[in-house]
Amino acid sequence: MGTATLDIDLDAIAANWAALDAMTDCETAAVVKADAYGLGMGPVAKRLAHAGARRFFVASVEEGAALRNVLGDGPEIFVFSGHMAGDAPLIRDALLIPMLNCPEQLTRHCESLAGAPYGVQLDTGMNRLGMEPGDWAASRATAEAGALALVISHLACADDPNHPQNAVQLDQFREMTQGVSAPRSLSATGGILLGPAYHFDICRPGIGLYGGAPFTSAQPVVRLSLPVIQTRNVAAGETVGYSATWTAQEPSRIATVSAGYADGLIRAMSGRARVFAGDVPCPVIGRVSMDLLTVNVSHLDAVPDALEILGPLQGVDDLAEAAGTIGYEILTALGHRYARHYGGVAT
Repeated sequence: MGTATLDIDLDAIAANWAALDAMTDCETAAVVKADAYGLGMGPVAKRLAHAGARRFFVASVEEGAALRNVLGDGPEIFVFSGHMAGDAPLIRDALLIPMLNCPEQLTRHCESLAGAPYGVQLDTGMNRLGMEPGDWAASRATAEAGALALVISHLACADDPNHPQNAVQLDQFREMTQGVSAPRSLSATGGILLGPAYHFDICRPGIGLYGGAPFTSAQPVVRLSLPVIQTRNVAAGETVGYSATWTAQEPSRIATVSAGYADGLIRAMSGRARVFAGDVPCPVIGRVSMDLLTVNVSHLDAVPDALEILGPLQGVDDLAEAAGTIGYEILTALGHRYARHYGGVAT
């Protein structure tokens, strides 16, 4: 088989959700945007709903409509991008709740879908999405007079519990939402770990569900095994791969495996990442190419049929560190050429 195999443990995702939920006294939602961080929104959302999640967050109305088809009626689906021009039919038909990010979106929603629920996102210092204090002050009365279902903001530095901006944003969120009757939400995974002061009414973990930092006690969710297509002996002085970036210093045994940057194993991993034969690490050498990467297996007694690049010995954050990036990018970049196997599917 020339296709790599991506195993996704849905029970581990559900266990991570339950563990994060147990850290709070409030409701725990689930963020399943970007195809559930690359792992498959349909199977993941079904399993989380089976575990007890009743509120879900996505990035766009298109994602929301797809999720509604998966979950059916009942769970609430919130859309981070708010109500963009042309979104009204999908919001109405899929019963979505847009998180309105500016006064213009509030006007658009109230004029096109009068009476339909919405949330408001506030900018408390990240300067990315949401109403700034002046916009909120001018729009608050209108927002609260309608079907306001939720008020949220987002922490910029929650991955670093000692960063002073966390407390600054917490104070700003409290000030901007003082007296609001709708539920409030400030924290994703990192905010949950900051403690009860950051939890409010709803927490909305994302990366922690999928085994990523900063939730370091999360159960691992993914295993990625790469089939070995060919092995060859390379003499001392010979080079391997594009641009001849790796030169054998001694006679070596090289395995070529089926996966590359078209499968989300980015080129920055070249010469820095490792794969595993059982519990034995093997260095990736030469350039990662579109469909292939090469591995030095000279120290193995026997070359297995497949080498593992994600699993218990190397999680998404370990691989991300080798590539100079973050676990989010590793997960969301995992390609669709993999044979995907799901464990623990809810019935």
